[in-house]
Amino acid sequence: MNNTKGKIDIRSLSLKALQEHFIRMEEKSFRAKQVYEWLWKKSCFSFNEMSNISKELRTKLDDNFVINNVKINTSQISADKTIKNSFILHDTHLIEGVLIPTPGRMTACVSSQVGCSLTCKFCATGYMERKRNLNPDEIYDQVVLIDRQARENYGIPLSNIVYMGMGEPLLNYKNVMDSIERITAEDGLNMSPKRITVSTAGIAKMIKKLGDDEVKFNLALSLHAANDEKRNTIMPINEQNSLKALAEALKYYYAKTKNPVTYEYIIFDGVNDNIQDAMELAKFCKHLPCKVNIIEYNPISFASFINADEDKVEAFANYLIKQGINTHLRRSRGKDIDAACGQLAIKEKAKVAEV
Repeated sequence: MNNTKGKIDIRSLSLKALQEHFIRMEEKSFRAKQVYEWLWKKSCFSFNEMSNISKELRTKLDDNFVINNVKINTSQISADKTIKNSFILHDTHLIEGVLIPTPGRMTACVSSQVGCSLTCKFCATGYMERKRNLNPDEIYDQVVLIDRQARENYGIPLSNIVYMGMGEPLLNYKNVMDSIERITAEDGLNMSPKRITVSTAGIAKMIKKLGDDEVKFNLALSLHAANDEKRNTIMPINEQNSLKALAEALKYYYAKTKNPVTYEYIIFDGVNDNIQDAMELAKFCKHLPCKVNIIEYNPISFASFINADEDKVEAFANYLIKQGINTHLRRSRGKDIDAACGQLAIKEKAKVAEV
């Protein structure tokens, strides 16, 4: 893949392809391995920083290749220490990433697409047009930049990564998988796949593909209703991926991977917050080993959804717990900043449009 200046995006190349380029440039192939290590293990964004490479070779690299690294555009720090970033890409598109510090873990929430083609009614990103998929290096860069924020601000490295930002990861399947390979590889960031969670709105055939690929990372399903009629209204994708189809895909996935699944469930006032909804969710949970994260909603101006009353949330959770379902209440983070997915990117895009 070439950029507008005709230079090759060096991180689009495999090590073997990079070695072939070096041979054509009359350079030793082992130099390619050194450069590859600088790119993926040391997360280098500039050829000039590659200190064990000769100045002549660095100049040659700069003449022939480009590192299309992601940059921080703006950051907001919440009172609860959450840091929300808008990142700018080489083609000026904006995406988002969040650092979420909690006791015992430091989590990066990363995006997989510019915008989203799905139209989930409660999500700010759902009101944005999908512009393109992110490349593996653009996902990798978010992790690197958020890890640096964690170390600089809190003195603690990242412990976890969630693909829960802008976009639907399973609609950018290959690039997401390639990014995870670079993040988990020994010659990459060397993070454990068990520390990575990919969240999907629910695409049955791609969940089955995860099973076929016997992935080692964790899978989360944004469920929000265990009733087709309600889920169709909240998440139109359910019209082509019914709960029955999702249950079959998840059972297939579990049979192949033996990985339990996490169900994400936001309780909206008057929508999915009664005991009947809890009963339907409990029934859906019987299909395979799982846990449920009940999530406090971070309201957006585009939608009319609001949080359910505290007593209803507790009654809902207690019902699931009594049914023997592993249930956790997740409080919303960054309420005092634009922390809901898509909010900050929309705001920054609007600022650009005004200029």
